[in-house]
Amino acid sequence: MKVDDPGTAAPPTKAIPPAADLIAGLSLAGLLLPEAVAYSSIANLPPQAGVIALFCGLISYGLVGTSRFAIVSATSSSAAVLAAASAAMGGGDNALRLTIAIAMVILTGLFFILAGMSKIGSISDFIARPVLRGFAFGLSIVIILKQVANIVGVHPQHGDMARFVIELCTHGASWNWASVGVAVGALALLFLLAYFPRLPGGLLVIALGVGAGKWLDLPHYGIGLVGTIDLRLAEPTLPVLAYAQWLRVGELSLAMVMILYAESYSSIRSFAMKHGDPVASNRDLLAIGVGNLLSGLFHGMPAGAGYSATSANEAAGALSRWAGWCAAIALFIIVLTMLPAIALTPEPVLAAIVIHAVSHTLRPAAFRPAFTLHRDRLVIVASVVAVLSFGVLDGLLAAVAVSLLMLLRRLSESTVSILGRLGHSHDFVSKVAHPEAQEIHGILILRPETWLFFANADRILAQARRYVKAAGLDVHTVILSLEESPDLDSSSVEAISGFCTALLAENKQVLFARLKTPVLQLLSRAAIPGLAQEALGDLSVDDAVRLAQSR
Repeated sequence: MKVDDPGTAAPPTKAIPPAADLIAGLSLAGLLLPEAVAYSSIANLPPQAGVIALFCGLISYGLVGTSRFAIVSATSSSAAVLAAASAAMGGGDNALRLTIAIAMVILTGLFFILAGMSKIGSISDFIARPVLRGFAFGLSIVIILKQVANIVGVHPQHGDMARFVIELCTHGASWNWASVGVAVGALALLFLLAYFPRLPGGLLVIALGVGAGKWLDLPHYGIGLVGTIDLRLAEPTLPVLAYAQWLRVGELSLAMVMILYAESYSSIRSFAMKHGDPVASNRDLLAIGVGNLLSGLFHGMPAGAGYSATSANEAAGALSRWAGWCAAIALFIIVLTMLPAIALTPEPVLAAIVIHAVSHTLRPAAFRPAFTLHRDRLVIVASVVAVLSFGVLDGLLAAVAVSLLMLLRRLSESTVSILGRLGHSHDFVSKVAHPEAQEIHGILILRPETWLFFANADRILAQARRYVKAAGLDVHTVILSLEESPDLDSSSVEAISGFCTALLAENKQVLFARLKTPVLQLLSRAAIPGLAQEALGDLSVDDAVRLAQSR
């Protein structure tokens, strides 16, 4: 995958026959509209909120975005985060909750736009993949369980999943089994139609659901309908909130930005790598930001490039961003002609669409690399448990916190390697990994295996001092290779200065090798007492050894 300069535009899309994009757009429309309406229910917003986000996302990304496969629309993860955040601030006040939701979407769009204008699109992995996968897995379980509760007609009072499931099961006698039958039938049909990616499976299931609702008189069995979808656009206005409330909404919006961008850029990058396409991440930030800003101003949901919609676009045969435009046009026609019929969709059918849409993340195989490599397993488990135990929003923050703690623990580990010459070559390697490597008489070569920074510099250099002491009086020169440190903070410079001062006081020579340019300049400015300028080198360890021997 080629990554463009963040400030430049991606190359223009090649001219292609429009037939493939037209077919893909029509197929995509049949998937996106039912999902948009369904995700509105996850966010506890009116059905039109998802449709507004869908149009805003498709149009903005079609104008500004770069990926030929990405589809920006409402997503299940952002809907769940929005529902949790607005409920946390709004409580039982529905009007306040809706106002907070709108404010969050607007601020999310503004944060994306500011990030794109600041050209920080290269920071695409703020949330590690294991954290994102664990969060998505746990979130899917939460969403599915809540949809099951909606299907059976039970509304547990507890938010944590343990008590939620217990309360759901203890009310088994009051389950609406007619609703369960409709949902199971719709879900089976959705999985069957998934084998035919060019068929609008969601619309077909909705059409059958509407027909079954009239023929079987489903409302008679206590099965509700979606209800009116009012797409009369409200006048774009900013929500009226107190200053303290705006600050809190801003904090919650940052969490929304993290999950949306991690999800969006993951899908954009995956398909770009698969097809060898260029990526202009700053333009994608702007595109997603404009989509969310417009959606918020018109009282819609958050929008992002979800993996399910993007993969469906590719599977349907899309070849350019024209597929998104074709989907937008087809959706506009469907909205003009079929919206009253969609409002008659039975709620169990809508719940089945949600369950089918999020089921692709319930794949334990996605965790296999972490467990095979014995890396990040705790992060994955912690992410899943955090979402199930603390809820969507707190679970996300807890998962990110665990990820950062694991990163800090790994960076702060004290690891220093003693290097030796490999045979008669110019290569110097770790003696632990290569016991046959030979040390140079009178010279001790040390290499920290991690980036030196404030949390680990003292510990690593203390370990280096122990190695020097263990080597005895025969060592007259210590070479420190800092190839793993692209830059240093002031604490690290102070630790290095203390290390050099102690060795120079013992009449030992200190030389540096493999210094990156910022580190070389920084240590030169530090002017460590007794350390000559020629001791600071950006050349190889072999060059430093020859310099030591020449002295």
